[in-house]
Parts: sequence; structure tokens; C-alpha cells
Amino acid sequence: MTSKQSIFGRIAQLAKANINNLIDQAEDPQLMLDQLVRDYTENIADAESAIAQTIGNLRLLEEDHREDVAAAADWGRKALAASTKADEYRAAGNATDADKFDALAKVALTRQLQSENEAKDAEPSIASQTESVEKLKSGLASMKEKLNQLKSKRDNLVARAKTAQAQGQVQDALKNLNVLDPTSDLGRFEDKIRREEARVRGQEELNASSLDAQFESLDDIGELTEVEARLAALKSGGAAKAVTSGE
Repeated sequence: MTSKQSIFGRIAQLAKANINNLIDQAEDPQLMLDQLVRDYTENIADAESAIAQTIGNLRLLEEDHREDVAAAADWGRKALAASTKADEYRAAGNATDADKFDALAKVALTRQLQSENEAKDAEPSIASQTESVEKLKSGLASMKEKLNQLKSKRDNLVARAKTAQAQGQVQDALKNLNVLDPTSDLGRFEDKIRREEARVRGQEELNASSLDAQFESLDDIGELTEVEARLAALKSGGAAKAVTSGE
């Protein structure tokens, strides 16, 4: 009985446990929840076994009670039959057989009274056991509900821990990227390309200026050639023609 009482005591204690408070007070909530899940699972198994035995004992009491009630009724019928038979013999003037059946009726009535008393004595125990079984069933259902809550909270906590770990890894990776800062190398490479592009444009402008100068020198040569031609014409006596054409 002590074992049952300790099991039922654990049922009550665990069923009343405040999971949120336990989590808040735990250094490692996940480990604490894992342990609680194991405790609940083990105690639920023990409780189910104890409750099953208690229910079995109750059913035996109920069966004995039904048998006592049925026996009382049966002895009552036998007492009535014996008493009736005794009355018949007495009416016939057979006192000996009448007394014998009256004695049998008394025996039957004594057995009836015993069966009734046994049935009556068992009724408080049956009522108490029935109430206990209902309370134990309710406590067991509460424990199972708590176990489901524990598993849900544990699974949620594990998922959050994994998410936090993944986020931490991402942040660490970003921090490492900031330390290495590969974009600075890209920036230097871009600056180098821009300087090279600027040099090419400068060379293009320089080349273009040189080409313009060459064409300008060609124009100067053309003008000098015209002057030489006119001077030759003057010397050859074609001055008037040259002047006229100049007008």
C-alpha cells in the first residue's frame, strides 16, 4: 500500500507542477525538460499499473457484493420454502417434520442475514474505492496532459535553440566578412581599372590633338603653295592678271 501511496503522491505533485516556473528557474531548460519528460513518462507508467490494480480490486469487491446480494436473496427464498413446508406439515398434524423445516428456515434466514451484512459492510469500501479510482483517473489524465505540454514546450525550445544557433552562425559569418572586407579589394581593382580607362582617354585626346595639328600644317602648306604660285606669275609678267583675278 505504501508503494501505491507514493505513486499517487507523485501523481499529485507532478500534476500540480508549474512548468513555466520550472523553466524560468532552470540553468539549462532543455535538459530540465528532457528530465521532466522522462520523469512524467516513468511515473505515468507506474500510475497506470497501480490504478489498474486498484480498479481490479474494486471490481473484485463489486463482484463479491453482487454475490452476497444474490446469496441473500437465494437464502431468503429457501427460508420461505422451508417455512411454507413447515406450515403444511403442522397443518397436517405432523409436528416433527414441521419443526424440522422451521429449523431449516431459521438456518436459511441466518445465512441470509450474514450475506446481507457482508454486502452492507462492503458498500462503504466500494464507494470509497470508486471515488479513489475516479480521482486517480483524473490525476492520470492531468499528468498525460502535462506530459503533452512538456513535449510541446521542449520541441518548441529545441526549435528556437536551433534557430538561434543558425542566426548566430550567420552573424559570425557576417562579422568575418566585415573583418576581411573583400569589397575593399574590389574597390582597389575598380580604381585601377578607372585609372587605366582615364589613361586611354588621355592618350586618345593626345592622339587626336596631334592629328589636328598635322591637318592644320597641311592647310598652311596649301596657303604657302598658293603664294608661291602668285609670286611666280608676277615675275612672269602676269601681274595684271593676278591682280584682276584677285579682285
